[in-house]
Amino acid sequence: MLDWLISLTTLGALLDACYWILALFIMFIQFQVSSLKFNDSYLMSINQSDNLEIIKVIKKVNFLDKIALILSTWFGIGLLPGIPGTLGTAGAIPLYLLISCLGAVYQIIFLLIIIIGAIWASNRSQLILGRIDPKEIVIDEVSGFLLTIILLPFTWLTLIAGFFLFRFFDILKPPPIKKIEKKIKGGFGVVLDDLLAGVYAHLSLRLLLYVLY
Repeated sequence: MLDWLISLTTLGALLDACYWILALFIMFIQFQVSSLKFNDSYLMSINQSDNLEIIKVIKKVNFLDKIALILSTWFGIGLLPGIPGTLGTAGAIPLYLLISCLGAVYQIIFLLIIIIGAIWASNRSQLILGRIDPKEIVIDEVSGFLLTIILLPFTWLTLIAGFFLFRFFDILKPPPIKKIEKKIKGGFGVVLDDLLAGVYAHLSLRLLLYVLY
């Protein structure tokens, strides 16, 4: 029980650190958006939103925009047909297997890097594609799923339960996720609702593991 409470305290400290780091990063994003110039030849409209068009856009844009689109679609997983959110979550599993071998501090640092990268890539990709939170952007699911299972020992139960719990809360969007999703725009808005779903899933997963073990 004490270990569980300590883990919750650690999670609280992590979320507090995330808040201040993300606040500074959002200021940077706002400055970047105000100064960014776009080329109309590759700015997409809603009617040009199929995956082939996105691939064409990736070929035409500059280097930073290419990086943003590749990351936001999580190396093309978001372009696969079917259920991009679920596929994006599954695409985070290899990354989880990698960072689960690291110590707690390194896991937290790695997660912060992914979150910051997700906000930047999502924000820039929305502006390039000319759409708000396009379904092809799945790096937000990657961030949310990693938050779900961070600081938990690797087991197949943790992996499978974490996967389904995150997808459940990401689809259900319990309060205040749905309200925040409507009010907060930009890359931060794209990622924040998945992070909150990750918090719900993380706490639920810890409770499940505590009951089972």
